[in-house]
Amino acid sequence: MIFLSIVLRNTGTIDFFMEKKNWQSLSITASAEAEEAVNFALNELGALGIELSTLGEKSPSTISITGYFESTIPSETVNDFLRSGLEIYQLDESAVTGAVWSKVEEQDWLAEWKKHWKPTESEKFIIAPPWEDVSDSEKIVVKIEPNMAFGTGTHETTRLCLAAIERFYSPEMSFFDVGTGTGILAICAAKLADAETKIAGCDTDRDSVTIAKENAQLNSTPQIEFFEGSITSETPNHDFVCANVTADVIVPILPLLIEKSRKVLVLSGILETQEKQVTDELNVHGMKDFEVRLDGEWIGITVRMPIPF
Repeated sequence: MIFLSIVLRNTGTIDFFMEKKNWQSLSITASAEAEEAVNFALNELGALGIELSTLGEKSPSTISITGYFESTIPSETVNDFLRSGLEIYQLDESAVTGAVWSKVEEQDWLAEWKKHWKPTESEKFIIAPPWEDVSDSEKIVVKIEPNMAFGTGTHETTRLCLAAIERFYSPEMSFFDVGTGTGILAICAAKLADAETKIAGCDTDRDSVTIAKENAQLNSTPQIEFFEGSITSETPNHDFVCANVTADVIVPILPLLIEKSRKVLVLSGILETQEKQVTDELNVHGMKDFEVRLDGEWIGITVRMPIPF
């Protein structure tokens, strides 16, 4: 078995994961194309960590993804979440070929995690965990302690959003991040923004909001307003709005996202196969000036809002 990565999720705090105790692991064998769907299902089931193995193959057709839990979960529940994940990613149930529970002896999870997360660079930024020294970089340094929240700068959807921010964001633009996760996109915008520019982010997960606030303090960007919830009719308009969530979340709230965006709207968390679904909705709402960029199997859509008469 070739160990590739461990991602901590849903712990609320890293200290929780450092406790010496036994865990239960759920190893799921699936086709390589089902990796994201299985990751989604394990995360929704409350996995405290996720490990990926290519089963020793350089270009695998089959992979094993293991989720770590405090206790086992009924098979019916596991099957329901796997089925839902596969449906979201438009895959047949045959993409998952097996699921096995095992008992896992105690490990130093934090040490394992630190081995496998290294700094990520974009055109203007270098995203790094707090334990990495990147002081010699000429780029803007953003330190992210993800704990259980999504957003370390390594995922394609985050990279697509960062690229859009680097290209289209200017310091005077107010910024709103829908589904902020670790707060990474709002923090990057704040690093570019003027001192008085309004920057905000929201997430429906309370722990993510807590982590985003901690990351803002870590990066000396305490002016960012993070709150629990989502975009609503009461949300103020912002010059630049970013929604890095999923297509099934974006489509229902697209009218609100358009309404609340003055100049630029960035959408990501969208699979390449879902492009038409989202772009058709943009057309329905009169949005014609947009570009689509691809990274792996994911796309990011940058919409330039029409200038009001």
